[in-house]
Amino acid sequence: MAAIDVRPVRSKRELMAFIKLPWKIYQNDPYWVPPLIMDRKKLLDKKKNPFYKHNPVEFFLAYKNGEVVGRIAAIYNKQHNEFHNDKVGFFGFLEGINDKAVFERLLETAKDWLRQYDRDYIMGPMNPSTNDEIGFLYEGFDYPPFFMMTHNPPYYIDIMNELGYEKVKDVWAYLIDKEHLVVSDKLKRVSEAVLKKLPVTVRTINMKDFRNELEIIRDIYNNAWSRNWGFVPLSPDEFDFIANDFKQIVDEELVLIAEFRGKPVGFVLAMPNYNEVFKKIKNGRLFPFGWLTFLLNRKKIKGIRVITLGIKHEYQPYGLGSVFYMEIIKRGLAKGYDHAEMSWILEDNELMNRAAKLLGGWVYKKYRIFGMGL
Repeated sequence: MAAIDVRPVRSKRELMAFIKLPWKIYQNDPYWVPPLIMDRKKLLDKKKNPFYKHNPVEFFLAYKNGEVVGRIAAIYNKQHNEFHNDKVGFFGFLEGINDKAVFERLLETAKDWLRQYDRDYIMGPMNPSTNDEIGFLYEGFDYPPFFMMTHNPPYYIDIMNELGYEKVKDVWAYLIDKEHLVVSDKLKRVSEAVLKKLPVTVRTINMKDFRNELEIIRDIYNNAWSRNWGFVPLSPDEFDFIANDFKQIVDEELVLIAEFRGKPVGFVLAMPNYNEVFKKIKNGRLFPFGWLTFLLNRKKIKGIRVITLGIKHEYQPYGLGSVFYMEIIKRGLAKGYDHAEMSWILEDNELMNRAAKLLGGWVYKKYRIFGMGL
């Protein structure tokens, strides 16, 4: 049996091999959506991505017979440890051929790397944090992933189980289509009552004042999500880094801010499912021809992903969620979208799961975060 050699990424060429490995893993998978190489390069750039300024990370490649057969990132998320007062380390971007030995060597390498920082547990995948893509898909392999959601072969789950990794948390994705959408009388009544009886207004994001709008949304996000499992506050530079990518592709009609007596207290972010377009850009390159494909197809997108809905804690009892749901439904249908994904939702987030089901949604994909003691 050929030896498996795992080495840290040290050059631009090796980083490109890290980025392009999925094209080998998924070459026969009809549901995989190629990422944009320029986006992957930006996400993994330790000089440009502010996440890496605060948190040590090492990227590794696995070789077998001189060929790249796997990859992993070992991540010491200091901000997570400080916020949650724990000693957890993380792995992310894990991909590999169908060979348990490859995964075992990659994960052992990540564990050894984390021990130098005195971590006592490893968890993942996080790519690279809960503010990005997370989890391995373990149900729902027969539908392409939505924008900014993960996809993987079923054997990833089998291998993680065989290696003794345990379930840490599951997150779910709900699908809602036009035919099964339920807009109940109760939802209408609550939404109308909130807008009639309370000093609440809902507006779209002001793209001409994008910088200030980002700070408003970041403030709401860091408050509303602070009690959620795995939450890590986003610093201004991290939030800007993420949001600046969205600025070019956001549909401002689907980014809504709720104000209570003129004070911003909640927001909802939905995005067109750009994976419907990226699936057509097979090589992951926008230039020279991918950009034309993007321009020709972006107006044909039929799905949206409701990425996040946040309301500051003190305003959560007021029923603002119902207002957001009604607005997104009304605006989405008016713009010609006929289905939506609500994701990711924690398996034990009773409020969000109940809301998704009441709207006619059903869990069609499940993702798992795995862990093991060090």
